[in-house]
Amino acid sequence: MDPIPQELTSTVPGSAAGRRFDAVLAELFPEYSRSRLSAWIKSGDARLDGEQVRPRDAVRGGEAVSLRVVQEVQTHSEPEDIALDVLYEDEHVLVIDKPAGLVVHPGAGNPTGTLVNALLHRDGSLNALPRAGIVHRLDKDTSGVMVVARTLPAHTALVEQLSARAVHRQYLAVVVGALVSGGTANLAIDRHPRDRIRMAVREDGRDAVTHYRLRERFRAHTLLECRLETGRTHQIRVHMQHLKHPIIGDPLYGGALKLPKGATPELIEALRGFRRQALHAETLEFAHPVGGEPVRCSAPMPADMKALVAVLRSDSAAAAERAR
Repeated sequence: MDPIPQELTSTVPGSAAGRRFDAVLAELFPEYSRSRLSAWIKSGDARLDGEQVRPRDAVRGGEAVSLRVVQEVQTHSEPEDIALDVLYEDEHVLVIDKPAGLVVHPGAGNPTGTLVNALLHRDGSLNALPRAGIVHRLDKDTSGVMVVARTLPAHTALVEQLSARAVHRQYLAVVVGALVSGGTANLAIDRHPRDRIRMAVREDGRDAVTHYRLRERFRAHTLLECRLETGRTHQIRVHMQHLKHPIIGDPLYGGALKLPKGATPELIEALRGFRRQALHAETLEFAHPVGGEPVRCSAPMPADMKALVAVLRSDSAAAAERAR
């Protein structure tokens, strides 16, 4: 069923006299993006004193503004009954713990079985939102917290928070090498010049900043806590590779498997058997798009990463014991 259009009204303040209609409309209805409001002006769904005008037309002040919020189908994927681990939910947002292996958006290689299909099954009205309300993404084999907008105003607010770098995104990564301290990777990223599937650190790329600190240090590996200041594709994975500390199991950026000297059979099996990047979105914090109060959600480290860390911890303890 298509959503029922919502009729909104307001009045142009006298102080706005002489300004463009589209600019005034954006101030009267800040919960909607400027591009969407402009489209509604052009379609006649946003009117001034009942008349259709152009976005650039000037207002006099005091006119009645009517806005017909039309939510057309934006996402045409089919709903699928795929279980979701919901961490927080209200009428405006949905926060989930995405498992590793679940593709976020349908594509040429994954037309079904994605997070979008699962979301549409849970809430059919999400088909009226771009990408079914998804405002940021996680790679297929990265697990953890994601927020989804359930209304157009929430979508606009969350996108603005992400653009303003006001969303706290904290990850856990198990990397090669025993780091002695944390730091910040302030390294621009863009498409690899030859391999279009991969990203790379490039001087002419888009700015990308990752802050990282030690959560736990092992004999030849480190569990890092990484905080994103920006959100480029594969950002943590690319930065850690560039710093010569690739993420364990990363099929694109991990390089050849490196076994530490004196590795036990258990450690060798754990490292060889971990076939995805050991990366987990642990915590997400944002301002609620309607109330403004902070919403903080955390997802526990998934079982496969827990098992990997346990083996690394045991290996480090055994090495320390041998050294005594």
